Amino acid sequence: MEENKNAYGTIDEYIAQFPIEVQEKLNALRKVIKESAPAATEKISYQMPTFALHGNLVHFAAYKNHIGFYPAPSGIEMFKDELSQYKGAKGSVQFPIDEPMPYELISRIVKFRVEDNIKQAEGKLKKK
Repeated sequence: MEENKNAYGTIDEYIAQFPIEVQEKLNALRKVIKESAPAATEKISYQMPTFALHGNLVHFAAYKNHIGFYPAPSGIEMFKDELSQYKGAKGSVQFPIDEPMPYELISRIVKFRVEDNIKQAEGKLKKK
């Protein structure tokens, strides 16, 4: 699904390209992220839906067999035990598209990333 290299201007445009059942999962994921990081702004970055707060917070994307979630290496490391059942890498995790999404876990990861980004931003201000 992600092979389509269209340039998306909004998250709505990105989500609209997928079949309705995938759109429903992506919209639910978007809602969980918005609720967990209400001060974050939406954008497209790396051709993926992205939420930003003092820099990129999390990205997500749909593929043929999974939904990729990209909470940066710190988000993966902090929740590595709970994420161990999923395929992933240093800064990403793959949630199988045909299984229920772990929205409660995603919410906790996003909240952690908010705190992480705020701490980093405060640290940069102190150095100036």
